[in-house]
Amino acid sequence: MAKFVFLYTGAQMQDTPEAQEKAMQAWGAWFGVLGDSVTDMGNPFGASATVGSGGSKGSSSLGLGGYSIITAGSLADATAKVKGCPVLQGGGAVEVYEALPM
Repeated sequence: MAKFVFLYTGAQMQDTPEAQEKAMQAWGAWFGVLGDSVTDMGNPFGASATVGSGGSKGSSSLGLGGYSIITAGSLADATAKVKGCPVLQGGGAVEVYEALPM
């Protein structure tokens, strides 16, 4: 089994505490479906910056909202596990990357 990083983009924070609780329940239910393949549920991202060569800094333009780490047998298997992810219901997307062992 390989590890895959799910990077969430385009998600919006819910406006009310009730909506936030409903969103957290949706995430919990989705992680429950994924079961033991969840290596690290991850976290949402906060403030960000991009550092270039020579130490120059600027704002990040990637729009990443958070990450999770999942185990799967292949990239196709990992992308199939994205089905039902709550970020998709809000018009967002999930980028899936294999984390290569070193």
